Amino acid sequence: MGLYMLTNTPSPFIYHKKEEAGRFIPIQIVKSAENQSRFISDIIPLLHLSEPNAKIVKYIIGELVRNVLEHVYADHGAIVAAQYYKKTNRVSIGICDTGIGVWKSMHRSWHPKTDIEAIRLALTPGITGTTRREGGSSDNAGAGLFFIKSIAKITRNYFAIYSGKAEYTLLKHPKRLKGIPRLYADPTRDPHSEINTAPDFPGTLVAVDLSLEETPEFNSLITTIGNTYDQAIRERKRGKYREHHF
Repeated sequence: MGLYMLTNTPSPFIYHKKEEAGRFIPIQIVKSAENQSRFISDIIPLLHLSEPNAKIVKYIIGELVRNVLEHVYADHGAIVAAQYYKKTNRVSIGICDTGIGVWKSMHRSWHPKTDIEAIRLALTPGITGTTRREGGSSDNAGAGLFFIKSIAKITRNYFAIYSGKAEYTLLKHPKRLKGIPRLYADPTRDPHSEINTAPDFPGTLVAVDLSLEETPEFNSLITTIGNTYDQAIRERKRGKYREHHF
């Protein structure tokens, strides 16, 4: 995955470099819009989905990386990596930054008392640290983390977010549960574990496994997400056209 290359240290292991395309994205740093675009382009072959579904999942991941670049003031950008597992047909994605963290980001508008309270706010759709207005703004709808968590929940996969002294980890719902699991705006209503006593990490880490089985439940959720993001894009474009140029 390029860990020793990234840290510029010699590897204690002997290994044979494998072809990346369609299998994994080595650990890399994203510090600009160009870096972000390249990462998103590289992740497309890992998303073994139909074109419409892959487009939406790609957009969500892009929003998470964009959020790092625009809102968390991470001088060193974001560290990203991804890997596809053929046997289980899933992709694992990690995004980490050394920015101001979730609490400071949310404190500007929402004043959470603890790191775990800030993470709960970040996971709530329609809430973003850039504005006190629920529903977010034309530039940030405050739903990227919620949608990623929702996909993980529907497909019974791993999702975790760690920032400050807090960690929130989604737990799988029982397989015997019939029908589509209900999605809650309040992250505390989902089966999860959380702590507020972890070693203090000033940035933010998001890790998620996404199953690529296109079940009816998965397709239904992706359609809903797609409609939401289509609306967000239209609002963002209208906001851009309303800007005054002098």
